[in-house]
This record gives sequence, structure tokens and C-alpha cells, in this order.
Amino acid sequence: MYRFVLTRQWVCLTLVALALVPAMIELGFWQFHRHEHRVAQNRLIAANLEAEPAPVTALTSPGHTVPRADFWRTVTATGTYDPAHEVVVRMRTSNDDKVGFHVVTPLVLGDGRVVLVNRGWVAGGADLRAYPPVPAAPPGEVTVTGRLKADETTGGSGIKDRKGLPDRQVMLINSARQAESLGRPVLGGYLELTAPAPVDGGPEPVGEPDHRSIGAHMAYAVQWWLFTAGVPVGWVVLVRREKRDREQEAARAAVRETATA
Repeated sequence: MYRFVLTRQWVCLTLVALALVPAMIELGFWQFHRHEHRVAQNRLIAANLEAEPAPVTALTSPGHTVPRADFWRTVTATGTYDPAHEVVVRMRTSNDDKVGFHVVTPLVLGDGRVVLVNRGWVAGGADLRAYPPVPAAPPGEVTVTGRLKADETTGGSGIKDRKGLPDRQVMLINSARQAESLGRPVLGGYLELTAPAPVDGGPEPVGEPDHRSIGAHMAYAVQWWLFTAGVPVGWVVLVRREKRDREQEAARAAVRETATA
């Protein structure tokens, strides 16, 4: 009755179904793990943003790699801006998705060490190879507050570090490279400025990281697992339909035989 499932066509179909089941189970778990990672990251961001501000020198030092546990940690620093060694970072977007530059100004601390401060976003001029119009950093000693971020690298950011860029323009915010041009020890990572607020016309502050949305990864995981359950069900439905069609065809053949006898 079900010997047709041993035909080449049905054996191939069955093998495809058997291959799909573990593949879709694995895809479901992949999306589930992405959901777990997103939830954990959101908790980390929220906890670090709400933590009491710490001196930046307590969390990083020259050559230090900022660990993920300290990403977005609120830190403070007191020093004097060095506008002569200020750089702009190309291909950065504003909070409303306009393409421009981030302004990174070294802040010289009291002990001579430097922390890089991302003061925010500015629009580019008509000539994107020219240094954009950048509002001056506040003069004199200042105390700033911001979110601690790790050095950007080509692997971590997905941005290619181009050569031959115009003077004082970079693709990545990287403390080691800025230390070479400054000739001073630079604290690992950088500070994303949140306070004091810029004066009118100043750089647009970098937006707070999204730590409320969890995305659709869990929905995708459930979807893959439902597809997994649907494969054997679909296989059974097809087998029963094929059996019914064969039985109906056999019955019609018998009627034709009787009619011609």
C-alpha cells in the first residue's frame, strides 16, 4: 500500500525532509541565542548607564583594552582640551541618520596623560575632503562626563581604515594611533561626551545606545521551530494524498477494465 515511498522520487523527498529538520532546529537555536545575547547586552548597557560616575583613570590606562563589562560605563575626567590635535572621524551618522563627522578632541589630564573625547557629530561642508566647520572646544580646565567606549578596530567596527585621508581626518577612533601623533600617553578607549551640554551650534551629542528593544530574534526562533514541526506533518500529508490518488487511479483503471471486458 505504501510501497511507493521506496521509489526514487519519494526517497529523495524523504532525505530532503530529514535534512531540513536538524537544520531548522539549529537555525531556531541560533536565533534564540541571539535573543539571549541581546537581552544580556541591554541589561549591561542599562546597568552601566545607571551606575555612579567613576573617574576615567580608575577604569582605563594607556594601552588598556576596555572590556565589554565596562562598555558605556559613565566616567568623568578633568583636564584641558588640546584643539591643535583634534581630529574628525569620517562616515558617521547623526541621530537623524545624516552622514557627517564625529569630532574627537584630546583632553589633557592633570598628570599629562590624555583621554580622547568624542564631542559629537557635525555636518560636512561642500568639500568632504576639507576639514569641516567644527565648533571650538571650551577653553581652560573643564570637567566632562561621558560613556566609556573601547578603541575601534577594523575587525570590530567593520569599517576599513583607509590610507591617504586628508589631514586630521580618520576612519576609526583608536587611542594607540592618536598616541603616536600626540607624543603623549593616551588612555585606552575613548569617552563619548554627555555633559556638559554643548552650547548652541556645538556638535550634536552622540545618542544613547538602544537598550530597550530586543528585536525579533525570539519570534524568528519560534518560527523556525514551527517550520521544523511542519516538515514531518507535511510529509505525512503528502504521503496520504499520494496514497489516496493512487487508490483512486487504481479504482478508475478497474472500472475501465470492467467496461471493456
